[in-house]
Amino acid sequence: MVCMRIVIVAGGVGGARFLLGVRAAAPDADITAVVNTGDDVTLHGLRICPDLDSVMYTLGDGIDPVRGWGRRDESWVVKDELAAYGAEPTWFGLGDRDLATHLVRTRMLDAGYPLSEVTLALAQRWDPGVTLLPMSDQRVETHVVVSDPDTGRQRAVHFQEWWVRHRAALDAHAFVQVGVDDARPAPGVVEAFAAADAVLVAPSNPVVSVGTVLGVPGLREALLASPARVVGLSPVVDGAPLRGMADRCLSAIGVEVSAEGVGRHYGARSDGGLLDAWLVHETDTADVPGVDVRRVPLLMSDPPATQAMAQAALDAARG
Repeated sequence: MVCMRIVIVAGGVGGARFLLGVRAAAPDADITAVVNTGDDVTLHGLRICPDLDSVMYTLGDGIDPVRGWGRRDESWVVKDELAAYGAEPTWFGLGDRDLATHLVRTRMLDAGYPLSEVTLALAQRWDPGVTLLPMSDQRVETHVVVSDPDTGRQRAVHFQEWWVRHRAALDAHAFVQVGVDDARPAPGVVEAFAAADAVLVAPSNPVVSVGTVLGVPGLREALLASPARVVGLSPVVDGAPLRGMADRCLSAIGVEVSAEGVGRHYGARSDGGLLDAWLVHETDTADVPGVDVRRVPLLMSDPPATQAMAQAALDAARG
């Protein structure tokens, strides 16, 4: 018997939790996660991949359950020592346990291994139960064009600085994926979409997570060429993001912060967009022309609720 092949486009925390639900709902399936790497950044000489690590730690039961990111039982000795030296940036914290992952990744990248092979090697320790693929082996970094609060002039900052240091408080005018034009889908990504029985777009940030993944030349085309139905899950419930500050990103590109707004932003696959089906929370409504809209509970409040949410997505993928 051939197992179901599921491909999920995911960002960080929300995507990781949704993947837990999919793994529980389809324990015998062949699951591939295509993960955003536009949030990646080099700090203190180390290459950091926040979304890949959040997915890897979550599925490997090593995530901090309170913060939703970073390692459980973390300590911060190195961070404090860096601060004592005045080493910038001080606004991005690297925990001692987490630091080991970045050291190994950076050493392998410097030795010439592509990010996809590095990710595979790191995941062997965590046994995530899914295949983790970065969207691309080429370096892509999201930058945000903001208004400088002191001068009023526009300038670009790395997404991590805007998100972590400024908590998205600076008005964003545009999001620029530096390096994306020269990027290619990582090995295995195109093949995964071609063989998929279901393609799920996780309730991740539509702009800087899903949007960045689909910005890699050839990746959107590979997804749309898949024989599987494409099912998206709204990251917005009752006019507010489930997690993070996706509302700030959506407003910056002129998209209404609502389940309908995001659904229309993605658009119908039959009309050159992305979706065959769109899941919105049971208290929401959405009119997305050409898309099968379904109302189901979308709050990942506990493992059973997350599993039920994933099952609803798989049901929609079956048509």
